[in-house]
Amino acid sequence: MEVSRPASVTAAPAKLIVENVSKRFASSRAAVQALDNVSLTITEGEFVCLIGPSGCGKSTLLDIMAGLTMPDSGQVLADGKLVQGPGRQRLVMFQESALFPWLDVFGNVMFGLKLRPDLTRSERKDIADHFLKLVGLEKFKHSHVHELSGGMKQRVALARALAPDPQVLLMDEPFAALDALTRDQLYDDIQRIWMESRKTIVFVTHNVREAVCLGDRIVLMSPSPGRIRQIFDIPLPRPRDINSPELAGHASKIATALKGTVTEAFTE
Repeated sequence: MEVSRPASVTAAPAKLIVENVSKRFASSRAAVQALDNVSLTITEGEFVCLIGPSGCGKSTLLDIMAGLTMPDSGQVLADGKLVQGPGRQRLVMFQESALFPWLDVFGNVMFGLKLRPDLTRSERKDIADHFLKLVGLEKFKHSHVHELSGGMKQRVALARALAPDPQVLLMDEPFAALDALTRDQLYDDIQRIWMESRKTIVFVTHNVREAVCLGDRIVLMSPSPGRIRQIFDIPLPRPRDINSPELAGHASKIATALKGTVTEAFTE
């Protein structure tokens, strides 16, 4: 399903194209059609949020975009090239920070820069310092993972993902396990970083307000099988306050549509 998009978005070239993607998971006890004929175009520099009830295929779609999972049918194109596996230009940030406990903060960010063999060690250090400053952790560069709060760990994970300079950042519910105050701060951080870098970001979430706060477009998915139900444009200026009345109006509209997909899934 495609809808009209703002001129600033439609003028940009396509970064990711999902074409008629289907994916089925089968075991000895059951089979699940995770995705059914899903198509979606994401333009360069766009921030797109995928939202929907559990089992609608959001994370499966993200994994297929990343090249971590292959579709049964259909294809994904990144810059016009077929995605056949993971690539340095598409990095994934998960719900868990997945930091290495034997490395300090600086070492974790440096580890991500191993994906850049074209850089000297001095250049890697400069880049690591830059991104730690960007996420506000320059004073904690020598701290170990066990000394960090949950929000600080996710900031390190974000710096590690950004440091190799990927063209696309794929984020799978990265703030879901954090408390509300920490999430609010990270909403500000990720908006600021996105506005400075204009990375293409695909962000999976269950949180409607979070999606409206961050996304240019919200892709609502329905379960059983996973399909794109509706796409919402979010024309609000940035930076956005997650508690603003304008944002709440958009969130209410999307939440109503989301409840409809859940109701239909239970009645079918």
